[in-house]
Amino acid sequence: MRPKKPEKVKLFASILSGNPELIEAAMDRLSERFGTIDYMSPLLPFDHTDYYEKEMGRALVRRIASYEKLIDADELADIKLLTNSIEDEFLTADGRRQVNIDPGYLALDKVVLASCKNYSHRVYLKDGVYAEVTLRYSARSKEYEAFQWTYPDYREPAMQGLFSEIRRRYSKQIGRGTKG
Repeated sequence: MRPKKPEKVKLFASILSGNPELIEAAMDRLSERFGTIDYMSPLLPFDHTDYYEKEMGRALVRRIASYEKLIDADELADIKLLTNSIEDEFLTADGRRQVNIDPGYLALDKVVLASCKNYSHRVYLKDGVYAEVTLRYSARSKEYEAFQWTYPDYREPAMQGLFSEIRRRYSKQIGRGTKG
């Protein structure tokens, strides 16, 4: 079989901060680059880990947004580097992040996150960026399924419900309706 270009995918970003106004400002910056938001989650508590507490404080919240314009999957590394530069726009005077932006994409069969951290289950893309299949969509059960490495918050039914809604929108965009 010869390589062929895959179908375009649905870009999303998870924006995390202790300040909802900074989330909105970061979303504005992302929209300048990626265009119209076609799905925006409510503010969600980020309470499954204290990983960011030392740098960003407590009582963090997250918002997930997806974008109307579809992208090529091979753009993910460049998008992660761009989101890192947007995070830098919101640094405190002492260099701490106030906003964390995790981009990813959704295809019909999976949710993929970009990361600058390497682990055994991540695949290197380029320029220090890795990709991780975080959730897979089961055509049989019509639900998302987690892996052993899936972050705890992405295992939650509410989070998977958000991605199901984004998937429905994506499926319509690519002319597949809501089938499997």
